[in-house]
Amino acid sequence: MQNLPLVSVICLSYNHAPYIEETLNSVLQQSYSNIQLIIADDFSTDNSKAVIENWLKSNPNIPFFPNTTNLGNTKTFNNAFKHVKGEYIIDLAADDVLLPNCIEEQVKAFQNTSFSNVAIVYGNIELIDKHNNFISNYYSKNENPQSGDIYKMVISLSTKICSVASMIRKDIFESLGGYDESLSYEDLDLWVRLSRSYNFQYIPKILVKKRELKNSLGAHFYKRNNPKTKKLHQSSYTILQKAYRLNKDKSEHKALLQRIKYEFLRNVYSRNYSYIFIYIYLYTKVSLKSI
Repeated sequence: MQNLPLVSVICLSYNHAPYIEETLNSVLQQSYSNIQLIIADDFSTDNSKAVIENWLKSNPNIPFFPNTTNLGNTKTFNNAFKHVKGEYIIDLAADDVLLPNCIEEQVKAFQNTSFSNVAIVYGNIELIDKHNNFISNYYSKNENPQSGDIYKMVISLSTKICSVASMIRKDIFESLGGYDESLSYEDLDLWVRLSRSYNFQYIPKILVKKRELKNSLGAHFYKRNNPKTKKLHQSSYTILQKAYRLNKDKSEHKALLQRIKYEFLRNVYSRNYSYIFIYIYLYTKVSLKSI
């Protein structure tokens, strides 16, 4: 490896007590040595804070920032980001696990990419259940994660990206103003904004184990009569409006129509009827631009 730039890992906990020690240990057990670990807890209602504090007895030099009220993922991460010193950053949920070579492979990808102006490198993921049993790989054989200019891939949902196996350049993340704190979730908005102006590099390797739980954020998109679900759908609509404004040509509007259909169906399933009509309007508006 050409050099060992500092990598900052922000581990964000919210009710992850059964898993957080394994997650934190996976950072310390990396084959890559130059790592800054920052831990934040978003006012967990279980004993996550106590578990972290007990773990820190053996790792007293690692900073820990527990919230005194629940702020949500975006605000909590942005607050922790103020303490970042690394050239690259990783957003790590406290129930996921980095494989030992994860950070080494990500740094190598940044250093060896053939693309200019790369903002993010990202890899494949192994999905596991609460007992660490294998479920599936994130990307199937039929999917084609791309490198370079992947804007249309991002807005069309032709191939999804998972933030857990991603590494981001700190300077670029900072230039965007961090995560949009008005949103209930952060990753899609970041991919849209970054892929509009920067290249991405895909790493065709499993880098992370991501835990799939019944109370995971993704499961809330399909719950019915749930306030959190409505906020998630509201955030998705806001992100797609941003993409609509960022689009430059008919082909990009056509790509966005695929994502709008997907979000429309999620609102139908969750019986979020107010947004069903809003998505019909957005689909019509984007369709006219795609002709």
